[in-house]
Amino acid sequence: MPQVVRPRFAVLHGTHPAAPLPQRFRSLADRAAVEVLHRAARVLVASLPVLTDRLVEALYEQEPGYRAAIDSDRAEVWQEVHHSLRHNVGSLIQPREFRDAAHRTSRWIGEIRAEQGVPLDAVLHAFRMGGAMVWQDLVDETARRDPDDVRLLVHVAADVWNFVDEHCGIVADAYRQAERRLSWRRENQQRLMVAALLDGTARIADVGEAAAMLGLPEQGRYAVLAVASVRSGGPQQPAPARPRVTLPTAPPPDAAPHAAPAAGPDGPPYAAPATPLWHTGPDAEFAILRLTGGPGDPGDPGELHAIADALDAPAGTRAGIGSAVDGLAALGDARRLAETALRACPASGGTVVLDEHLPDALVVSSPALGSALADRVLGPLDRLDPSDRDVILETLTAWLDADGSAQRAGARLYCHRNTVLNRLRRFEQLTGRCLTRPRDAVEVSLALAARRLLGA
Repeated sequence: MPQVVRPRFAVLHGTHPAAPLPQRFRSLADRAAVEVLHRAARVLVASLPVLTDRLVEALYEQEPGYRAAIDSDRAEVWQEVHHSLRHNVGSLIQPREFRDAAHRTSRWIGEIRAEQGVPLDAVLHAFRMGGAMVWQDLVDETARRDPDDVRLLVHVAADVWNFVDEHCGIVADAYRQAERRLSWRRENQQRLMVAALLDGTARIADVGEAAAMLGLPEQGRYAVLAVASVRSGGPQQPAPARPRVTLPTAPPPDAAPHAAPAAGPDGPPYAAPATPLWHTGPDAEFAILRLTGGPGDPGDPGELHAIADALDAPAGTRAGIGSAVDGLAALGDARRLAETALRACPASGGTVVLDEHLPDALVVSSPALGSALADRVLGPLDRLDPSDRDVILETLTAWLDADGSAQRAGARLYCHRNTVLNRLRRFEQLTGRCLTRPRDAVEVSLALAARRLLGA
């Protein structure tokens, strides 16, 4: 219950407000009203335990937001209400002595109820219920002593209710500040947990807690998306924009088709998050993707490709999607696979699904060996004029992309198939490789990938 601390009361107690009031005439009715208020308030102070019992019972019956707290620890709620009433009703009699303590109590209640998850509307309703109950008791006590004095309380009614509003404002401010602190703490804990999972440094014992915190099944099926900006060549890479990612609905493992999501260990059902969980790394943005299926269930084999197709990334963004893994504990491996896919992205941007570019992944996974292979296989071409060399490499790449068809390669290059064959024979003569020999074809393909991806 808020205290009634107004300048008129302080003057009567011989104290003075910080800012001097204008000199004005104080009516006898004002003085008499304060005396009536003080007299009734002293009776309320003497019967605070009974008033506390009544207010706690009223909260239980009329405010659902407090019901769970009262059921959980009625004594704790009783002490809170009694503490608030003692300071605030005491403020009616001794405003200067009780003002700071009453403010501290209201702030404490706002903070503790925010931490307990009691809705702010419920806390404010409780304060207004307390104010209404105290005011009604003041009126009843005054009527019992002298019904004619009730009319005098009209002179202090505005002060009482203004102070109820003042303390509601204090409670609301403290509640929102506590909410911001709690939100920051939760976000920080989630950020640290996601970082530990992606780094592979999370303890096995903490994975269950991480699953509950993130709202994800511990044994779900996951992949990681890595996003970076196009390489600029400068020391500072621009921060990549997080693209919009569309994820499929992910029912829990062993769920029957069209079955409702099963409950997780703490009660809420497991379902794919509406958006992936993002984490900012030193060189890229990472997103945890919840996939369909589960341990032992490969899910939809085209799911990663579908996610890549639906990726809404700005132009010039490089994105890599790693292979699927089982369980949150394997997210460290998933991140490394996503980084490999990212390195296999074209320098100009694009999206690479690792499972569809494994030869390129082999090359970027060992840059030194990839460069050595490119030098060994393609090195003889560097003795040619650059334009001549580039024509041969372009023809060779088109021929491999066309599955060895000179006809289709010629169509891509806008030249006759015989021109393609002549260029291929020249390549064989210069390098000593035979493109019809499987081993040589594999080496040539990997060497071209190394030159394209590593600049070898």
